[in-house]
Amino acid sequence: MATGTKRKKKAAKASGGRRLGKDPAELRDKDFGKSEKQIPHPRSRQPFRPLAAGKRDRVRDDTFGGALARHRMSANPPAKRKQLSAGQWFEKLVAVQARLRAPKGCPWDREQTHQSLKTYLIEEAYEVLEALDSGNDAKFAEEMGDLLLQIVFHAQIAREEGRFTVADVIREIHDKMIRRHPHVFGEKRAKDSAEVLRNWEQIKAEERRLNEGNPAEGNAEAKEPSLLDGVSSGLPATLEGLQLTRKAARIGFDWEDTAGVIAKMREEARELEAALNSRNQQKTEEEMGDLLFAAINLARFLHVDPEIALKKANAKFSRRFRAMEDRARESCRAFKDLPREEMEALWDATKNAEGKSVSAEFSKGLARK
Repeated sequence: MATGTKRKKKAAKASGGRRLGKDPAELRDKDFGKSEKQIPHPRSRQPFRPLAAGKRDRVRDDTFGGALARHRMSANPPAKRKQLSAGQWFEKLVAVQARLRAPKGCPWDREQTHQSLKTYLIEEAYEVLEALDSGNDAKFAEEMGDLLLQIVFHAQIAREEGRFTVADVIREIHDKMIRRHPHVFGEKRAKDSAEVLRNWEQIKAEERRLNEGNPAEGNAEAKEPSLLDGVSSGLPATLEGLQLTRKAARIGFDWEDTAGVIAKMREEARELEAALNSRNQQKTEEEMGDLLFAAINLARFLHVDPEIALKKANAKFSRRFRAMEDRARESCRAFKDLPREEMEALWDATKNAEGKSVSAEFSKGLARK
């Protein structure tokens, strides 16, 4: 018992009299928003005092590792644990990210810029979609948290540069949602979702007109407005095409039915064949783009997100290809060494087996009902 007490005193002394294992995010609300140099230690009312390298590492390891382990021990927190509001948790997250970016914080976090984080922002968005499709709520919540962290990370970098804060980010989207829903927060009425979308586009166009006429926004020269304004060229090509055709369709520039879109796809396919026969690579690329654009338009007409549909097609191809490789290994051969005819036969066998598996699962579902 005495030995245990001595160990505790020794550990307290090594940590500057502070207990280890305390969540660093538990910063008091009144400390939120202070500069990095003024961020206090979780167990102290004084500004953060950096420890020696060895001691600092021990504190950080125990702090972050312990907090993570405690969080993952159970999906249901103990009854005695204080239940915090969403706003309180958000402030704690912002404080954690500020601490990571502060002097003596995490070297990796401190090195990041808006540009270096671009890839992670895209990756996290796609991982959210994957988790959504998995049906695993815990994974879905986790991935949404990862995506939220990217917003907080970018806002923290902007705050350090004196440009804007995460409070500005939240205020902007809050005010925008109020402004663009006058049928809920104002006197305007909308009979259906189609009218809501029309009103949304009108309000958005007016906002854009006002911003472009404001020199403070860096747009001293006014431009003629377009119904396609607001579609970011930074989007993946499939999503950009989807938004362009969606905006055009909202004012009636659209096909009457799917037959017209499919006919357009056949027309583009014929033009692509002609370009191939002419051996003109530039023309071939152009016609290939037209065919893809027509396919995206068809997806939009069918209420299918082309990016998600293509991602699922990619996953299906990957799954079947790996199954073919497994089948080849079962016969003690490498798939890459098989003749083309056997590859095609394995593809058909894999596809048929997958179809039978889906049919069997469907039959089981009907039987359970």
